[in-house]
Amino acid sequence: MIQRRTSLVPADNSGVEEMTVTHIYGSSKRKFASLGDVVQCIVKKAHPQGIVKDDELVHVVIVRVHKEFRRNDGSYIRFDDNAGVVIDNLIDKNPRGTRVFGPIARELKDRGCSKIVSMAEEVY
Repeated sequence: MIQRRTSLVPADNSGVEEMTVTHIYGSSKRKFASLGDVVQCIVKKAHPQGIVKDDELVHVVIVRVHKEFRRNDGSYIRFDDNAGVVIDNLIDKNPRGTRVFGPIARELKDRGCSKIVSMAEEVY
């Protein structure tokens, strides 16, 4: 469960070091986001040579959540951190970076993020 002011770890090489959630897309009253949801984040710290700069508003797809996520077969998946991948727009969901690090949940493919899943090292 990701909510406003939650810190996210970057899971790509777009240049972000720290980012914080400012808005959850989907509804005006929506409180929480989970795997595959798109949120708006502000970049708190970024690499000087990176694509993304400090204090930039970016769209991020949630790829890992610490709270357990129930799958349709009844099993649960859980990760060690809350992580996201910076994307270019809400429609295409193409990542701005060229690599995706760490494990990614396979539910992202059903949510329209097949490009991120194909770039990932591990898919659980």
